[in-house]
Amino acid sequence: MEQYQQLDGIFQALADPTRRAVLSRLGQGPASISDLARPFDMALPSFMKHIRFLEGSGLIQTRKSGRVRTCAIDKQRFAAVEAWLADQRALWEGRTDRLEQFVIAERDKTK
Repeated sequence: MEQYQQLDGIFQALADPTRRAVLSRLGQGPASISDLARPFDMALPSFMKHIRFLEGSGLIQTRKSGRVRTCAIDKQRFAAVEAWLADQRALWEGRTDRLEQFVIAERDKTK
């Protein structure tokens, strides 16, 4: 159950285009909050809500050095998403394989 709660938070974080853009940028490497906020047309306090949401979901980590707060992706959290997606892919591939076999068998019956 806890695993699904973690996934819920992750998918909520990924549902927002601003947060996805931040994660995309962080995929290139760590960045300061000011660098991350620069492309967005919003006040810094509004942008910080996105950062806190990403941090709360475990997708990023922040650290402060002097007056600069730097963000970086937490790869372990993405591994949890990847594992869940792999399970889903295997489930659906198995279902489509069985459907294909059924369709072929039905087609062969009518020949």
